[in-house]
Amino acid sequence: MSKIKICGLRSLEDIAAVNLYQPDFAGFVFSQSKRQVQIKQAALLKKNLSKNILAIGVFVNEPVDTICSLTETGVIDWIQLHGDEDASYIAQIKEKTGSPVIKAIRVRRQADILQAQALPCDFLLFDTYHVKSYGGTGARFNWGIIPPRCTKPFFLAGGLNSDCIVQAVQTVSPYGVDVSSGVETNGKKDPEKIKEIIRFVRRTEHEQR
Repeated sequence: MSKIKICGLRSLEDIAAVNLYQPDFAGFVFSQSKRQVQIKQAALLKKNLSKNILAIGVFVNEPVDTICSLTETGVIDWIQLHGDEDASYIAQIKEKTGSPVIKAIRVRRQADILQAQALPCDFLLFDTYHVKSYGGTGARFNWGIIPPRCTKPFFLAGGLNSDCIVQAVQTVSPYGVDVSSGVETNGKKDPEKIKEIIRFVRRTEHEQR
């Protein structure tokens, strides 16, 4: 069954929505972004987050010590690296935190995916390449370039919404789907869209059994 990550949570209203509909992961964006949260804010959100939902911190070229502090204090459970972090940086993060690490890859061609499989992360995340952005573009890439057998489990991101999520799960069979703008209305998380996309994914998985 594909896991579900709702990313870019910023308010207690967002937390109430995910607590109600129970995705597997909630994403807090610490990098510069319209969805960025400060550490104090993230700590409050995590305190109110359902214990059944794991919190993933999203970072872009963040100092290692900052990430370590967030894992040590329990603000985040998993780590997502969305910048230019190399194998050495990833290995250092894993050694110091012991937390699962997701490395996001901005995909332009299949070679990007093939090369990324050698990285010492636990999971990959395939997102749409944009020259001016590290993510959150709301645009899709060509899923057909994802190799049929990836050596690492991966999340699929990039423009996912209720119109395409069933196709994504059925054709790509990702470990997880990562949704942000696809569950927003006027730039804010929409509880009804969160409910709908989770229902679509879990219904699709049930039908495929």
